[in-house]
Amino acid sequence: MLDWKSLHNTINSSARILLSTHENPDGDGLGSATAVYHYLTKIGKDCRLIIISDLPKEYQFLNLDNIIETYDSNLHDDWISQADLAIIFDVGDFNRLRQVGEKISANSIKAINFDHHPDLKDKRFSDNYIQITAAATGEMVYDFLKSVNVNLTLAMANGIYTAVMTDTGSFCYSNTNQKCHQIAIECLDVGVNTSQIYQTVYENRTAGQVKLLAGIINNLNFSDNHELAWFSISQKMMKNANAINKDIDGFSDFVRSIQGVEVALMVFENTNGTCRINFRSKGKYIINTIAKSLGGGGHKFAAGAMKNGDLEDVLNDVLTETRIHLSKIDSNFS
Repeated sequence: MLDWKSLHNTINSSARILLSTHENPDGDGLGSATAVYHYLTKIGKDCRLIIISDLPKEYQFLNLDNIIETYDSNLHDDWISQADLAIIFDVGDFNRLRQVGEKISANSIKAINFDHHPDLKDKRFSDNYIQITAAATGEMVYDFLKSVNVNLTLAMANGIYTAVMTDTGSFCYSNTNQKCHQIAIECLDVGVNTSQIYQTVYENRTAGQVKLLAGIINNLNFSDNHELAWFSISQKMMKNANAINKDIDGFSDFVRSIQGVEVALMVFENTNGTCRINFRSKGKYIINTIAKSLGGGGHKFAAGAMKNGDLEDVLNDVLTETRIHLSKIDSNFS
C-alpha cells in the first residue's frame, strides 16, 4: 500500500511544483500529469506542466488553456530554478526527461517518481511511488486523489480516463482489471465523453502514417514459426511517406495483432545516429528482459530501448539478442 498521506504532506509543504513526463509522451503520462495539474491548481499551488517534446495532436484535448508546455530554456529555466518539487509521471527512466531532467538535477529539486514501471533505484529521484500491479499510472493518480477526498472534476476525469484507456489498449490488454472499469464508470458519471476521446486518440491517422504503414506491411519479416515478426523504419522511408516521428506509434501493436505472432519488434532509425527499439508481446513471452539487456526497460509485454549505431547493424544485433531470449523461454522457438 502506497503512503499517499506522505505525498500529500510533501505537496502541501511545497510552493512551486513542476510536473512532467517522458519524451514522446503518451496518454498515460499526459493524462496522469494533467489530472494532477488540475488538482494542484485547485488547491492554490504554483504549478506548471512542462514536457520535453511537442504535444501530440491527438492529446490536444487535454491541453485546456494551454496548460501543457513544451520546454524552452528561455521561457522556463528561471521558473524551474525556483521550483521546490517535481512530480514525474510514467517516465520509466529519468533519462527520458532529457533537458527537463537535467534542470531538475542542476537545481537540486526534490523529484518524485510516480509510476507503474519497475523501480530502477535511480538516486536522482528523492521518493518513489511505484505500483507495478497498476494497469496505468492514471490508476495510481485516481487512488491518490481519492485518498485526499477529491471530487473529480471533468478535467481531472478526462486525464485519468485517457491514461487508463490508452495503457490498457481500450480495456483490451491483459493488464485490464475490474478496477479499470470501475474508474471508467466514475469518469462516465462525471461527464467524460468516452467515444470522443477514443476517436480523437485512435481514429485520426495522417496520410503519412498510412503510407508508411503500407511500406512496413510490404516488408514484414517473420521467424520460422511466425511467432516473431519484425520491421525497420529508415529515415528514407519517413521522407518518402512525408511522415513525422509520431506517425510510427501503434505500428508494433498492429503487427502483434497478426495471427500467430507472439512478439512484434520495431527498430526505428533516428536522425542522431541512434535507433529506437520497440517490443510488444501477446503474453507468451516476457520481453522487458530483452529491452533491459539493451539498456532499456518497460513492462513485461511492452518495452523498448535506444541503441547507438546504424539501422542495419542495430537490427541485426537486436534480432540476435531477441532470438536468444525467446529460445530461453521456449526451447522450441525457431
